[in-house]
Amino acid sequence: MKHLTILTGASRGMGLALAEQLSSPDALLLCISRTTAASLDGLALARGAQLLQWPADLAESAGVAARVQAWLAGQDVARLASATLINNAAVVGRLGPLDPAAPQDLATTLRVDLEAPMQLTAAFLSATRGWTVPKKILNISSGLGRRPMAGGALYCAAKAGMDHYTRCVALDEARHSHGTRIVALAPGVIDTDMQSTLRAGDPAGFPEHEGFVRMKESGVLTSPAEAARRVLAYLARKDFGDQPVADVRDA
Repeated sequence: MKHLTILTGASRGMGLALAEQLSSPDALLLCISRTTAASLDGLALARGAQLLQWPADLAESAGVAARVQAWLAGQDVARLASATLINNAAVVGRLGPLDPAAPQDLATTLRVDLEAPMQLTAAFLSATRGWTVPKKILNISSGLGRRPMAGGALYCAAKAGMDHYTRCVALDEARHSHGTRIVALAPGVIDTDMQSTLRAGDPAGFPEHEGFVRMKESGVLTSPAEAARRVLAYLARKDFGDQPVADVRDA
């Protein structure tokens, strides 16, 4: 019996750490990222995990979601112990006031950070509607979806949207006898490329720049591996889904 997991943004940072920690003999792991990670192929082979890597641009999410739905429809559910979707991929987008942002920058950020998770959630729910195995969706959200940040309107709005659509889907799924459990989880502050982007922001348009620099200098950032461990521990909790919007630091 395989535990099926679909994971986006698996080629670096916490996503790569999640993929590494999910690789086990009972895993059927589909990773979707802009680029593939060669190290994952060797790790999966060594551990006996079944791994697929799809290079894809999540800014073109409709096509990716259709492909995922077709792939799920082709799975033999009798051989599955569970099915999980982890929407991890995200981009910060342009930092600074909204008004100088190029239309394409706005579109790309919202497509990757909000539209893609919604498209993949819809595809997952549709393809697995008749499945009776335990089903979960874990949306990697952010504390910035729950508090405003000057210069961060794009990212903050996308994550706030993720939180609220998660609440709505949780209500919908509660009406089904074998509904999917869904949570938007803030994973804490992690030492990834996204943090590097925030520290590189222009203080003139990004007033919180100095705060992100101080977090790095003070050593409070969580490593990708530790963040992945905490996220997967939350995913495994028996009460997963009781609170559709959560923070790993409150667990």
